[in-house]
Amino acid sequence: MKVELKNISKSFGENHVLEGVDLTVEPGEVHSLVGENGAGKSTLMNIFTGLLKSDGGEILVDGKAVHYSGPLDAEQHGISFIHQEMNNFAEMSVVDNMFLSKELRTKFGLMDQKTMIKQANHYLGELGSNIDVLAPIGSLTVGNQQMIEIAKSLMTNAKVIIMDEPTAALTGNEIKQLFEVVNKLRAKGVSFIYISHRMEEIFKIADRVTVMRDGVSVATYKVADVAMKQLVHDMVGRDIGSFYPDRNPKIGKVALEAKHLKENGVFDDINFEVHDGEILGFSGLMGAGRTEIMRAIFGIDKLTSGEILLDGKKVSIHTPEQAIRHNIGFLTEDRKDEGLILEDSIYNNIALPSIEGFKKHGLIDDKTIDDFVKMLMKRLTVKAMGADVSAGSLSGGNQQKVVLAKWVGSGARVLILDEPTRGVDVGAKREIYELMNELTDRNVAIIMISSDLPEVLSMSDRIAVVYEGRITGVVDAKGATQDMVMTLATGGTVNATSR
Repeated sequence: MKVELKNISKSFGENHVLEGVDLTVEPGEVHSLVGENGAGKSTLMNIFTGLLKSDGGEILVDGKAVHYSGPLDAEQHGISFIHQEMNNFAEMSVVDNMFLSKELRTKFGLMDQKTMIKQANHYLGELGSNIDVLAPIGSLTVGNQQMIEIAKSLMTNAKVIIMDEPTAALTGNEIKQLFEVVNKLRAKGVSFIYISHRMEEIFKIADRVTVMRDGVSVATYKVADVAMKQLVHDMVGRDIGSFYPDRNPKIGKVALEAKHLKENGVFDDINFEVHDGEILGFSGLMGAGRTEIMRAIFGIDKLTSGEILLDGKKVSIHTPEQAIRHNIGFLTEDRKDEGLILEDSIYNNIALPSIEGFKKHGLIDDKTIDDFVKMLMKRLTVKAMGADVSAGSLSGGNQQKVVLAKWVGSGARVLILDEPTRGVDVGAKREIYELMNELTDRNVAIIMISSDLPEVLSMSDRIAVVYEGRITGVVDAKGATQDMVMTLATGGTVNATSR
């Protein structure tokens, strides 16, 4: 199936989101679509699949003009869209989510659960996954939920599969399995539109790449003929220099110390400390317990035993409210369900954790809050029509910036960042890294959980590695390598200086 999007335009009021975008995808091609958050990539795909109506342009499939009435119509014509944000029913089983509105029935009209389970296991097996299809989907990690979304697209016998940040929550092995499936389907003539901010993936999997900037398709290249530096320049309109900024930390006294933390069945005997001005990276495979440790420290989950010390003094934290009062902030990996109130405005989302600080004589000082929100939106380059628009209307990367803005603005002394650059474009990543450096220069202690090993190695001062609910080592980042971290992440030991 050959797809041609020609001169596509779209505006929301005075906001021109797309202005004459062209994209051609050949049969059996992996075509990457890249650009900064807000460049218009998702809007273009929503127009292609009929979720939005374009203001101009045309869509051709195998040379014939088409217009899909909606995603279901597009799916029935061989177009599958795997969205960055998943919309599953958390209490329903994996198999019921996979066959929602597509239930199989026996000749007597009864639900054919046996066949659905068999097929669900088959498609997940295609991805090398052994997920329990009878488990509630809400009990799974974000990574496993993403794998299920990919498996659902295989069920439709799609001719074109759109993937929007498909590997954002996947481990290295899961990404490798995904690429094997993509290559297998490509050999059968299936085409892919692959949207990703992970530049290294584009050079591994894509045949061609189209760059979008400010609602315009600025260039299309064969991947074999273009350098990463050129793509980044086309995306942001400038050279951003080195991908990771230099770190010159002035590490001070211990800010937070964890002693013998335990949550039954999740993690055990967790001991670490993070200092003023330090970035302590937390690495490990998906499901190792990194996020769960931080959720317990922040008071979301309940500790079975152990102590948390701030400035050497034991503190009692049983709720997020208590954590915030102790000047601890937590940027969650699941911004959609836990990090934001999507229906509420950017203004309220940013101001909420800091609201007590804006009261004068018991009254809220609206003018000061206005200035505060505008300053943070400008500092983090949040792209929006204004602070009064809903957080849910933003692109994924801009939602991440809003979550970060609210914790930066809260004045957190200890800041826990769980996958801070997931779904964020290369230009915005650099901005977030620079902001992290600014915060540590102001003596903020940062704990950064990341599945991106280059990010962990480049931005951390020390790295704590978690394996099956235990810390297997804490190593200095300067002497660490990817092999060293992966050895610890799989339960091995390394000969390296640690402290």
